Amino acid sequence: MFCMAGLIQSCSLDEKNLTTISLDKSYSERPGFEGLINSCYENLYFLHGKVDYIAPTEAGTDSWENVSNNGIGYAQYASQLNPDDGNIKVIWGTTYATINLCNTAIYYSKDVNGYSTTDEMNAKLAEAYFLRAFCNFILVEQFGGVVLRTKSSIIEGADNAPVRSSEEAFYDLIIEDLKFACTHLPVQQTLQGRVAKKAAYGLLAKVYLQRTRLGDVSEYAKLALETAEELINNPSKYNTALYLSDNTKSGFKKLWEGNNNKKNTEFLFTQGIDPGGLNPEGFNRGRTRQYYLPDLATRGAEWGAGATSILYGRANSRLLKPSKYLLTEVFSPVESPADTRFAETFTYKFYAVTNKTITQTMATAYKKDASVVGYTIKNTLAQAAPTVNFYSQKIEEQINMNNDEGLSVFTPNWNIDPAVKSKMPVLVADPSDLFEPGTNRYKDPTLYPNDPNLINIFPAMRKFSAALYCQSNQYWLGDIPIIRLGEVYLIAAEAAILNDNNQAKAAGYVNTLRKRAALTSRQNEMLVSDAQMNIDFILKERARELSGEHTRWIDLKRTGKLNKAYLDQTNPIAGTNFVEEKHKVRPIPRSFLDAISNAKEFGNNGY
Repeated sequence: MFCMAGLIQSCSLDEKNLTTISLDKSYSERPGFEGLINSCYENLYFLHGKVDYIAPTEAGTDSWENVSNNGIGYAQYASQLNPDDGNIKVIWGTTYATINLCNTAIYYSKDVNGYSTTDEMNAKLAEAYFLRAFCNFILVEQFGGVVLRTKSSIIEGADNAPVRSSEEAFYDLIIEDLKFACTHLPVQQTLQGRVAKKAAYGLLAKVYLQRTRLGDVSEYAKLALETAEELINNPSKYNTALYLSDNTKSGFKKLWEGNNNKKNTEFLFTQGIDPGGLNPEGFNRGRTRQYYLPDLATRGAEWGAGATSILYGRANSRLLKPSKYLLTEVFSPVESPADTRFAETFTYKFYAVTNKTITQTMATAYKKDASVVGYTIKNTLAQAAPTVNFYSQKIEEQINMNNDEGLSVFTPNWNIDPAVKSKMPVLVADPSDLFEPGTNRYKDPTLYPNDPNLINIFPAMRKFSAALYCQSNQYWLGDIPIIRLGEVYLIAAEAAILNDNNQAKAAGYVNTLRKRAALTSRQNEMLVSDAQMNIDFILKERARELSGEHTRWIDLKRTGKLNKAYLDQTNPIAGTNFVEEKHKVRPIPRSFLDAISNAKEFGNNGY
């Protein structure tokens, strides 16, 4: 029998413990201490890049709706969001397990042997302070004022009657920890995924800005601005840089290219993934992409698309689809915008994995013109060269791409004239096919019995999908950014408004990002004026820049938009059940409440 580490107390073990070295001895020596620090990273594997963290950070916002009952609790604030929810357990367990390991490292740090100087030891210890702050930040935003742990249960034993702390106390400790990290972390790390100074400054800026939601707005906005500007103004000091546009590619496109993934100049803190499978669950990584996919398994398959695509993922794992607000109000619903961020955030062209000839039956069902009958959509599969794909897999988009001969499903965010659309030899679903006229609701197919049901044919978020690291139709082995430089510019812009309404400074930072989102020949089209700078504009800009990057829910929370009125306007299905006194935090896991002696007094956040 194999026992999980977290459940070891429930296992009956007859083996003798042959370990002769105590924890005190092991962790007081440099190799053991550094092994303990390394273990602090392991549980983060269960957050960014895993399905468990998508819904709690992106669903139930102005940006995303759920495709099926999977995730409905978050997307619609439905009864499935309760103490037994599996995502809740993952977040709670991951953060508290990591905090406990960090507290253990902090406890033993005072007696570590093997470092030539205190500064050398503090450079390693600072990783524990950073990770404790990172996990406490997740806890306080997801659950509110819960248990603020500064002692290790390995040393002190379990706390069976925990006491809640205030959100302000959480932030005080988070900020203190990150200041230590900013001071002591090295500028560079040799190991992939290990935190350096740029990560600490990036997270501290983000924390200061988020702290404004609790009061003292100008004070914390000023600190957020100063911290963000430390990174922005010193790119060579911290080895960071925005990707710059040229006349063939925007800087935003370069940001997400596979060749830039593992040594990305904009990534400040990443979930590092080994493309060779040396991860906690081997190749079971980076499955985020498949949970944003449209229905390529049935509707798409009728037009030649594949249900299990190397490039796109498994189409039967759908979870989230974009709201009308995101597609047509955040992003410009025009065919050739100067801003490339819609095209680089979403896949809206899906290609065939087999030859498919359009029949009269298909033309009739999808209201196509007779001229498309007999047209063959061409197979696009080809053997990829190692320079195209790290794994030399067969992937799509290799042949029959000229003039879109292999285009199977087309999901633009702009409307196409019905007459033109009927003559396109491809399955088209534009906003007029998806949404009720004049509202931000997806259509109810029962009200349109004579039309094909296309509400699950939509653009798919694809930021974490660069072909180079598509290991299989499930796994993508690229690094996933947790904090990146583009967000720091937006933090600085928002902080400038909150601090003293410095619209000129805010516009400068916003325009820097907007220009790198366009080809150099079209950058002037992207510029916005000082007068346009306010929190609402910057919130939209954050959606354009950061869609799908695990930040939208706390963005709405910070800016006062996580409320029923705003959700009713932008994403009505999310607003229907929203209760402001309840849904700004998550329920406490039942497994935790069952394990403590004061569950009634501890409470469950109104759930």
